Amino acid sequence: MFMQGWDAEGEAWVWRRRLWAWEEEMLGECQSLLLTVSLQDHVSDRWQWQSDLDDVYTVRGAYQLLTTQDAVTLDAASGLIWHRQVPLKVSICAWRLLRDRLPTKANLVTRGILSVEDHQCVCGCGEVESAQHLFLSCSTFGALWSLVSSWIGSSSVIAQTPSDHFVQFTDSAGASRARRSFMQLIWLAVVWVVWTERNYRLFRGSSNSVYHMLDKIKTFSYRWLKATSSTLALNCHSWWSSPMLCLGLV
Repeated sequence: MFMQGWDAEGEAWVWRRRLWAWEEEMLGECQSLLLTVSLQDHVSDRWQWQSDLDDVYTVRGAYQLLTTQDAVTLDAASGLIWHRQVPLKVSICAWRLLRDRLPTKANLVTRGILSVEDHQCVCGCGEVESAQHLFLSCSTFGALWSLVSSWIGSSSVIAQTPSDHFVQFTDSAGASRARRSFMQLIWLAVVWVVWTERNYRLFRGSSNSVYHMLDKIKTFSYRWLKATSSTLALNCHSWWSSPMLCLGLV
């Protein structure tokens, strides 16, 4: 069995990874704020309190601003992002996806980086490249989910948001801890392959077929498990045909 119990060191590592992810989000937000800054030679630099342009900063005003904002709630998908057998960069990618912080074309248009005319999906389907479209409903990337479900022998999942899809996909193969961990790892692998393929198409002008992307999902998931479980005897051929049987989950 590839699942192992958490110890104190493992929990500390998870919290460190979460801290790094929070720092990544803060850096991204700062970069987004700077994108709206226009430097002008004839205007002197000065500080300005954005909540009240006619007033100066006060502790009372800052307190009122913070206490009147809606509380941020984390859904059930938030606890599934961090997986001890998945590379940190993959978990951070999923963390940004669930918060709609990935630089999709729709988000870049919102930030004023791209014009509205440039918001179409890289697959050429003519739809707006939002996170929901790219990872779930795109005629190219969305087709991966049915292929993955057929490969692992689970039922297909239909959800409107990435977070709902993550939760439903994780639960679709059964409630045992080992099965959920396996499904969690596969979902993260799919997200990683979709995002990297999107970037290849956008920046390199190259594209892989949906079946080639499926092979990448199989390869990444196989390597992640082998790298983190030295005692796990995985046969590559068996993994390609029936991963759950290979792990003893059926």
